[in-house]
Amino acid sequence: MQHLITQRLKRLVAIVVAITFIASLYAFAPFKPISFYTKNVAVAAISGGAAAVPAINSTPSFSESKKGLYDSLQLEQIGLSRDVFEKALHGMEKLIRKNVIQSNIISIIDFSKPSTEKRLFVIDLDQSILLFHTWVAHGHNSGKETANSFSNKPRSKKSSLGFYITGETYRGSNGYSLKLQGLESGFNSNAFKRAIVIHGAGYVNENYIQSQGYIGRSQGCPAVEPAISQELINTIKEGTCLFIYHPSPVYLKHSSLLK
Repeated sequence: MQHLITQRLKRLVAIVVAITFIASLYAFAPFKPISFYTKNVAVAAISGGAAAVPAINSTPSFSESKKGLYDSLQLEQIGLSRDVFEKALHGMEKLIRKNVIQSNIISIIDFSKPSTEKRLFVIDLDQSILLFHTWVAHGHNSGKETANSFSNKPRSKKSSLGFYITGETYRGSNGYSLKLQGLESGFNSNAFKRAIVIHGAGYVNENYIQSQGYIGRSQGCPAVEPAISQELINTIKEGTCLFIYHPSPVYLKHSSLLK
């Protein structure tokens, strides 16, 4: 009996020794941190500390993603300043977020330039194409060669600054025309009531410039050359963005879309 107990004790000791040896192998094995991967994010697990913070995958905003078009389309060479272009994108981005306008086409009128210069720029932002670069009239009471006075009041015969959304087409006293809705209170919100529209006008052309020294003026409408008016209107109608710019301190300070 004593011999049997002794054998069992030896076996038990051997098992304990074996388990202890195996455990020691794992105890001294080198630690290997695990890496977790998600799309555009790589995070290494941190032992004995706070959880790792994933890297932020920042997506460029609409306006930031389109700024490169200024150089690729060589807009500086044809007379559109970078500042005006970026202001137009900035306001347009706010309107896109509000689901007010379509995002592919923007029309920019720069009334800081005299009427003898082509100061209307229509750009397809998705296709990266300058669609139109042409003359455009300002209101009769906004100035002669250059526009320098603006109003939102009916019967003022002045142009109105700010952002617009294009509407439906119709045929009126000025032929094929495009309705505009002003989107900035105090600056162009009366545009529809004032019948401010885009239309062709015989006083907008190079011959008129050569004979008068400037193009003719409208009742406040951004009138364009008849030869391109229908094509231009059909391109920008029904929900695209129009931005009429001038470095007016009052407008630049109080425009909610430029802040």
